[in-house]
Amino acid sequence: MVFNKRIESNSSVILSNLIHFTSLDLILLSLFFYCILVKSAKEVTWTTTFAAINKEMKYILVTGGVISGIGKGVIASSIGTILKHCGLHVTSIKIDPYINIDAGTFSPFEHGEVFVLDDGGEVDLDLGNYERFLDVTLHRANNITTGKIYQQVIECERKGDYLGKTVQVVPHITDAIQEWVINVAKVPVTDDGKEPEVCIIELGGTIGDIEGMPFVEAFRQFQFRVSHESFCCVHVSLVPQPKSTGESKTKPTQASVKELRGSGLSPDLIVCRSEMPIIDEVKQKISNFCHVKPDRVICIHDCTSTYRVPLMLEEQGLIQFIGERLQLNIATPERPKKFMWKWRDLADRHDNVRKVVEIALVGKYTQLEDAYASVTKALQHSALFVNRRLNLSYIEATSLEEATKIENPVKYHQAWQILCRSDGVIVPGGFGKRGMEGKIAAVTWCRTTRKPFLGVCLGLQAAVIEFTRNVMSWKDANTTEIDPESPYPVVIDMPEHNSGQMGGTMRLGKRTTIFHGDSILKKLYGNVGSIDERHRHRYEVNPEFVDKIEKAGLHFVGRDESETRMEIMELPVSTHPYFVATQYHPEYISRPLKPSPPYLGLLLAAVGKLQPYLNNAMASNTTSEDGENSDDDIVGILRRNISNVSLSATSTPVTPSHLSVKSPTVTD
Repeated sequence: MVFNKRIESNSSVILSNLIHFTSLDLILLSLFFYCILVKSAKEVTWTTTFAAINKEMKYILVTGGVISGIGKGVIASSIGTILKHCGLHVTSIKIDPYINIDAGTFSPFEHGEVFVLDDGGEVDLDLGNYERFLDVTLHRANNITTGKIYQQVIECERKGDYLGKTVQVVPHITDAIQEWVINVAKVPVTDDGKEPEVCIIELGGTIGDIEGMPFVEAFRQFQFRVSHESFCCVHVSLVPQPKSTGESKTKPTQASVKELRGSGLSPDLIVCRSEMPIIDEVKQKISNFCHVKPDRVICIHDCTSTYRVPLMLEEQGLIQFIGERLQLNIATPERPKKFMWKWRDLADRHDNVRKVVEIALVGKYTQLEDAYASVTKALQHSALFVNRRLNLSYIEATSLEEATKIENPVKYHQAWQILCRSDGVIVPGGFGKRGMEGKIAAVTWCRTTRKPFLGVCLGLQAAVIEFTRNVMSWKDANTTEIDPESPYPVVIDMPEHNSGQMGGTMRLGKRTTIFHGDSILKKLYGNVGSIDERHRHRYEVNPEFVDKIEKAGLHFVGRDESETRMEIMELPVSTHPYFVATQYHPEYISRPLKPSPPYLGLLLAAVGKLQPYLNNAMASNTTSEDGENSDDDIVGILRRNISNVSLSATSTPVTPSHLSVKSPTVTD
């Protein structure tokens, strides 16, 4: 408006003096006005175009080559973490090219942990990495499987949506994949409800797998469906370094990139996974043979912790590359600098901790560590905040049973030695009869020796069975999962459980737990009245025996909204320093900067700092200006609390805000 008025004012002056101008003057004046108008039009067009590009959703596809399990999930999470802390809203999608509808019926031995989301989705464990790194809440639709895509297409065909056409992989399956990605990428995953600006997509498996071909073809088409500035491909490939030669081998990466390019996708960035850092000559060789610039070949070598991965990516220019390639407005230097300081501090503390805390995990699937991925991460988060290095020992539950003592005495005694020298014990979830008596034996030892104990899901049920057998003298007490004819069925299957079908029949997702009376966990959660945590179980404590069990001394301090389902179990502090179990899975929402309260309590008790922690003054200077705890606040709170446990106080401990806010629950 000001510009227009200025032109009008200048024009009136010039026109009033036109009579004094010659023909040459008029020509020059016309050229002058023409240049001004053209320049203004170009500026307006460029600004409008740039704004439009910035508003368009950006997609980053992460693929893998040579071998699976190479670390695509951590690298994808780290890229998203960097972008989020540059001020962008980031979401993520994991593609699993298997026929299963979801991960709910997978064996932990084959596929590792089943991660559960707020909406009850049973998904791949990589989505747990995304939630922990990005501190977001994903949905079941963020996990795409071949089964889901085919199910959707077949349902559309049955309804006649394709108008009698022959339904094929191309175009119907590939179109369905693209539409799914576009729709899910727009769904908010943060508390502020804002639509994401960047979507990180991890394609599971390796390039060349027959199962993943429809997805590769879908993204080959997708790169032309969106603008060039809105899609980029990051390829993660193994660079082996045989000890016999000591040099880095690039042939596997060359072959992997050749396969990817042959499928119609060209990598914009190649991430080389190696045991040791690779030299510049190796990067130059990969650049020459894989058709990328030398500065777009980066190395992520084995490091002390996954907290180092975002730092390594940032040090090799990832922010600048992504900003230029996708035309993202992330030029503000303060945000990345502050973000890198926070993560560098976290990684440094992880590397510099010297004192060790010994935790024993008594489980059923200990042959594969990924079976307890979230449990391990939650223990690591809590150990870091109590300034201890976690030494986690896995004990196969069957090794603690009397039958093993007869069959394999060495294995039996080794398992008990590990259990006895631990500072704390956790009994995580599981299903089935195998190993149950071993879990109960571990619970007995923790209760009678006052060893800090945390039970999760099946761990709570084992603790209830142990207490009723050995304290209440109900020797035949059991769960109906193992002994349907038990005279004391203290654990029963839930009424809504459909025993005729396994998939999707459990009590899943976020549910509300209401605290009853005073308890250790209530204090650890910040003395709130209720909490929301994620569940995954088919059996529960029999409400008919609750009153008798509580009279015997075992207290159910947390229940669901109907007051009929037992969620939290504790022994009084006067009886045991930390004997706690939860029916829910608190590990699912543990974060590096926001440790889960039950796990934090276990680690505090294991190092002898639980009661000083609960008594420490933390009410002052614990909230940010908006009344909620920021990540930096929580770091400071926990640091001060752990380091100043000798101080006495009466105020209430602070807990992460995402745990203390009551949210809508999933209905049964």
